[in-house]
Amino acid sequence: MAQMTKMQTLGQIVRTTRKKQGLTQEQLAAVSGVGVRFVRELEQGKESCHIGKSLHILAMLGLDIQISGDNL
Repeated sequence: MAQMTKMQTLGQIVRTTRKKQGLTQEQLAAVSGVGVRFVRELEQGKESCHIGKSLHILAMLGLDIQISGDNL
């Protein structure tokens, strides 16, 4: 599992997983109930992306994150 220390890393993981699953940004947005603009900004690593929506996108792609107490 990749260690996510930046939103850019999260965006790269989302983009890679989306493409592996054969989804377009439009399709991922539609099944996730978010706008295409949000998916684009998430994949670009935009720092201000809403965490709730970001976690929902991860769930739709079958991804999860682990938080270590060392990072808190």
